[in-house]
Amino acid sequence: MAISLLLADDHVIFRQGLVLLMRSQTDWQVVGEASDGAEAVQLAERLQPQIAVLDVEMPVMNGLEAAHHIRTVSPQTRILALSTYSDPYYRDQMFAAGARGYVLKNEAIDDLISAIEAVLRDECFVSPCLANLAAPSPGRSVEVDVKTLSERELEVLRLLAEGQRTKEIAATLGISARTVETYRQRLMLKLGIQTLPGLVKFAVRAGLTQSKSLRAYPKR
Repeated sequence: MAISLLLADDHVIFRQGLVLLMRSQTDWQVVGEASDGAEAVQLAERLQPQIAVLDVEMPVMNGLEAAHHIRTVSPQTRILALSTYSDPYYRDQMFAAGARGYVLKNEAIDDLISAIEAVLRDECFVSPCLANLAAPSPGRSVEVDVKTLSERELEVLRLLAEGQRTKEIAATLGISARTVETYRQRLMLKLGIQTLPGLVKFAVRAGLTQSKSLRAYPKR
């Protein structure tokens, strides 16, 4: 019986390259392709693939959030993360979300087949350059997390916490609404926070807003 795989990555050329790589393997079948995390969850629920390969950073819904949902809608699906992030913090976030493997994108061609084979054997796989890196110390402080954010990410976080909607933030910063959504997903990924209220609470704790209490936040 063929091994069924779902691939989710918003970079079309990269995803197509992975499809060709998967099809080169005997008895492997790519049953679905997704360009964002939300689409990956929908396809996983409908197709029930044996393996889901998820890009960690995707629009609409990032790989971390998608992994949580896929574990609910397709419990038997084994999840493998693809990422440009070599910080072990992201590796550990994905494993906590239910992933069984973590492969760096710049090593995907060499490692992805081995990673999928390992996951199919109920083993875990991590790109060799990350395998020996210790996890960050527990209880990362707000100050440490803030230092991981870029100036633009901090701007978006502050405006979200102040109650601005996506279109309002886009107008304020002179960027597109889609770009704002990308920054919001990136913030959730970097901070390990899965909800907008969680981002607001973080911003208040970090002193990024003038208000000491949480404002009502609009639905996106």
